[in-house]
Amino acid sequence: MFFVRSKEQIQCPCCDGDLKVIGSRQRKYINDTGERVVLVIRRMRCIKCRKIHHELPDILVPYKRYGRESLEVVLSEGVKLSVAADESTLKRWKNWFSKMADYFNGCLKSISIRYGSESVEDISDFPESKLQRIRHYVGDAPGWLGRVVRPIVNLNLWVHTRSAFLA
Repeated sequence: MFFVRSKEQIQCPCCDGDLKVIGSRQRKYINDTGERVVLVIRRMRCIKCRKIHHELPDILVPYKRYGRESLEVVLSEGVKLSVAADESTLKRWKNWFSKMADYFNGCLKSISIRYGSESVEDISDFPESKLQRIRHYVGDAPGWLGRVVRPIVNLNLWVHTRSAFLA
């Protein structure tokens, strides 16, 4: 069991209010070797809007049971697969990314324009694949998926992709 604690002062992604630690919870994930790892993450409540947030480390992607590294390997083009997951899981990840890639790209472009890194007219010739367009903003070095997830989550732009079925 590992305890996760950030040294940086985190602001509420909804209203930029200060967050107060109200407890912790366990978050399980499967690493690239197939081993189950238990993390203890902090639960925080915004003092302004009263919403509750969980502090996720960069090794996780919201609502995914496997670590970021495993997803990166599967989603990267031309990389030999070495992930301890079955074929149906790998196919679901690829479908998820294919559906979400345009949204991620739009979020990253919007964030880039908002913070003055790029103007609306800067990119006229888009690379061919969705992944290449995303990598224009985050690069292709290891950890690229974390660099996609973090700004989108921290600006409260992450789309819930999980669902619950009631009988």
